[in-house]
Amino acid sequence: GYEGLVEGGDNIKQANWLSVSNIIQLGGTVIGSARCKAFTTRAGRLRAARNLVEHGITNLCVIGGDGSLTGADIFRSEWAGLLEELVRDGQISEEVARENCRLNIVGLVGSIDNDFCGTDMTIGTDSALHRIMEVIDAITTTAQSHQRTFVLEVMGRHCGYLALVSGLASGADWLFIPESPPEDGWEDLMCERLGE
Repeated sequence: GYEGLVEGGDNIKQANWLSVSNIIQLGGTVIGSARCKAFTTRAGRLRAARNLVEHGITNLCVIGGDGSLTGADIFRSEWAGLLEELVRDGQISEEVARENCRLNIVGLVGSIDNDFCGTDMTIGTDSALHRIMEVIDAITTTAQSHQRTFVLEVMGRHCGYLALVSGLASGADWLFIPESPPEDGWEDLMCERLGE
């Protein structure tokens, strides 16, 4: 991710078919996922620009959520100024700056929350739902045999999509989602429902 752009060196590698073989069934991301504090600063973005120019990279495909895509937009808007600063500091020549004067960015929403307007399903949502259903399938028989209630919490910071769809698919008896906070007295209603 952006950490690789800022740090450079061996963190920037060419991907080939072997790099992506046998990963489609895996959850998460093969390149890792973390917030990059350095990229939120102009100094960090300046280092990232230097590393990209050094590798002759002027096309980026950014897959991420709000932070990643906002960072990409800021980086794109600053690109000309970053190159000017690198020339002024003697880190690159004017010719290199001219050759790399345009930064092209494609942004793809990678969010398990499926909370982006205009998409059927964002990258990561399907595999997250698949993992949730695997867990529900595994604990349902245990809950039935012990005649106990199980509580399952799923991700989705401000979006209840994963909870709602997995609750529907599994026949959950009770569901909490951020878009519809419980009304007063929900505890009694829930206990009555579970008692039934």
